Amino acid sequence: MTYAEVKELISIINSSALTNFELNMDNVSVKMSKNKETVTSQITTQHTVSNSNVETSPIQMQTTEITIPTTPETIVELSGNIVKSPIVGTFYAAPGSDKPSFVKVGDKVQEGDILCIVEAMKIMNEITSPYIGEIAEIYVSNEELVEYGQPLFRIK
Repeated sequence: MTYAEVKELISIINSSALTNFELNMDNVSVKMSKNKETVTSQITTQHTVSNSNVETSPIQMQTTEITIPTTPETIVELSGNIVKSPIVGTFYAAPGSDKPSFVKVGDKVQEGDILCIVEAMKIMNEITSPYIGEIAEIYVSNEELVEYGQPLFRIK
């Protein structure tokens, strides 16, 4: 793993919500953890030689700690209620590829109206609105993979 690849990996992890990250590939091990002030990475490289005529040397370890200054996070308060995914699966905005979306930004919804479908293990799960209001924002695209607890809609 090159220095540029490590630097890019640190940048990706720093911009994500992850606080801990670990990667083990071949003879490289990368561990990163971050808090609000620093990102710490530990890189371990193992070198082994499999030849009976060659003396073996102890495993070399290299640890690098990189501190990246963090910028203050801007907190934006949005009015309305967030509808989150209750399961991991694939988000579908419409009942079929040739059908219109269940809802779009600006639509009025009632409690119990179908907002989307999340497919998990070939089961289509209808996600209904727990709120009465207007769709203010749709956070995901059609056929996008969604995680448990990921925001899908904002209803105001």
